[in-house]
Amino acid sequence: MPEGHVIHRLAHTFNRDFRGMDLQVSSPQGRFAAEAEQLDGHRLERAEAWGKHLFLLFDAPSPSHIVYIHLGLIGQFLFEDPDTLRGQIRLHISNGEQAANLRGPQWCRLITEEEYEAQLAKVGWDPLIAGTDPAPLQAKVQRSKRAIGSLLLDQGLFAGVGSIYRTEVLFRQQIVPFRPGNELSDAEFSALWQDLVALMQDGVDVGRIDTVAPEHTPEAMGRDPRKDDHGGEVYVYRREGLPCYVCGTPVVSRIMEGRKVFWCATCQR
Repeated sequence: MPEGHVIHRLAHTFNRDFRGMDLQVSSPQGRFAAEAEQLDGHRLERAEAWGKHLFLLFDAPSPSHIVYIHLGLIGQFLFEDPDTLRGQIRLHISNGEQAANLRGPQWCRLITEEEYEAQLAKVGWDPLIAGTDPAPLQAKVQRSKRAIGSLLLDQGLFAGVGSIYRTEVLFRQQIVPFRPGNELSDAEFSALWQDLVALMQDGVDVGRIDTVAPEHTPEAMGRDPRKDDHGGEVYVYRREGLPCYVCGTPVVSRIMEGRKVFWCATCQR
């Protein structure tokens, strides 16, 4: 499932290339046809990303004028030639020069302003939203007996954080995933949050997740680059049984919240 940096990159692209333009909106697949017809010919006021949720706000007169998208496990929003209509395209948005084609989302809905506000109220603290105050989140984490590895995947708390960022930020901060939230000190939570902000912003900037320090890159270590669908250089994510880049201890894993979490038993105690 795409993590928050992917959704923010999509919002940036929409705001740069589609905002303020009269757009052609359709649903070649047909499953969003009636909704697309209400938006066709109207302008995109802005795109917003909140955690793993993407909102496209149009200037259409109808009360339902906001497209709410969650990509889920297999969803993709690709920017292609306007004439590209192959595959099961749920939503096609064209500015005449390029098109945004949505395929396989978990959902694509047309919602009202009230529904939009209600959804935002459920979203947690997003490290990629400038000016976010993490103090209320810190209070919630430090009151919880749940493991920090579980808390990090709770979208009502850490919005946009997924399995990769969870695994990697805990390694970088030398925190074992099973440590209860109420055992984290103020300094540990602050370092965790600031690291997420930096890592996820870098993901927005470069389009992939890189978490290793300069001394642990393939060039610095003389090793082969990582080969993985997710791309990017990481410390422990999907490296079970391989040596830790820092200490050499084999990386271990366990299922947590339905997904594997990886850690180094030496570096994270």
